[in-house]
Amino acid sequence: MALVEGLEQRAIGLRSLQESIDTTSSGGKLIFHMFGALAEFERNLVRERAQAGLQAARARGRNGGRQQKLTPQQIDIGRSLSTDPTRSVTSICEHLGISRPTYYRYIRFDLNNIAKTNTE
Repeated sequence: MALVEGLEQRAIGLRSLQESIDTTSSGGKLIFHMFGALAEFERNLVRERAQAGLQAARARGRNGGRQQKLTPQQIDIGRSLSTDPTRSVTSICEHLGISRPTYYRYIRFDLNNIAKTNTE
């Protein structure tokens, strides 16, 4: 719609050969705007249905997003292992069966936050 309005301001008309829409005529403008309004209406319906589906899922106890890789118990184990200076990140990852990025996302990140909170 914005593209056609920009063309119209520059005195350029749009003619669709397949749909027989010509924006240089009054009838063509009407049809074009009706199609635009219907498309916007459909887009809003899809958005409302998606939101209603998400709310219904939340009401059933389902939350969106990716499932957590580690349980709280595994995070506690990882934290206690990471406080031991003789343990390497690789050995902790092998013990928990996770990758290094997962370690830094769950365990090391939490340790940094805990250290910041304890010093404040």
